[in-house]
Amino acid sequence: MNFSTYRVDGNQYYGGVTDMGMIALSPKFPQWETLRNVIEAGALDQLEQIAKDQEITHANGQFSYDIPVPDPEKIICVGVNFPDRNAEYKDGVDAPPNMSLFIRFARSFVGHQVALTRPKASEQLDYEGEIAVVIGTGGRHIEENDALDHIAALTLCNEGTLRDWVRHAKFNVTQGKNFDGSGSMGPYLVPFKNPSQIVNISLQTRVNGDLRQDDRTGRMLFPVARQIAYISTFTTLVPGDVIVTGTPTGAGARFDPPVFLKPGDVIEVEAEGIGVLQNGVADEQ
Repeated sequence: MNFSTYRVDGNQYYGGVTDMGMIALSPKFPQWETLRNVIEAGALDQLEQIAKDQEITHANGQFSYDIPVPDPEKIICVGVNFPDRNAEYKDGVDAPPNMSLFIRFARSFVGHQVALTRPKASEQLDYEGEIAVVIGTGGRHIEENDALDHIAALTLCNEGTLRDWVRHAKFNVTQGKNFDGSGSMGPYLVPFKNPSQIVNISLQTRVNGDLRQDDRTGRMLFPVARQIAYISTFTTLVPGDVIVTGTPTGAGARFDPPVFLKPGDVIEVEAEGIGVLQNGVADEQ
């Protein structure tokens, strides 16, 4: 069973996902306020067992999605992680020796079926379809061979970016990656049980039905296990941390002329075995 964080009448719940709606589980586990707390307790399996005997509490259309882990300590994003994406930089380097990383704040993401915000400061809102891994077992200096054992779940990410704001200073991308509500994550957590769920799966992004990004995780320059090992070299990973693993070529900025997102557009990020993350676009009010 997959698990989502969602809202009803302003109240946040987490629960099990069914085709017909949600099974609210948070009221049954007051000791775990969010899915991050559930992951800290290693209790996703326990949620699944309880959910099997429960009726739907919130039918489709009665709730809105939040990001699956609403309160992560860290969201760490990996940049330039596919060969064709690296080639876009035209610097003659086949692959960098180490991965590029940057941080995003939870507030910069919205949930599934919630509109991305195109801010007043820029019209250059772009999409980046990615797979995100959620850490279950934390640690420092994690060995690459053991790294996948530290994953609790998978989800999807549209790592929305304001292109002119990633060049707003001399050498950082923080501003362009952190406008409130400019990206999305979800729809749910898919419990991680087997390496085949991540090592070579299809990842696609569509805008208004038009296929824009299409690649496989097996072509990543830095596979997920290496990402976890490398990141844990300098920071302690903790349960609920999110690693956004990199986007293929095909973002709007690379078109000639560039094609940025605008109100009314619909973006879908889809990964094999994980699902579809869908969002519209709305201007900041």
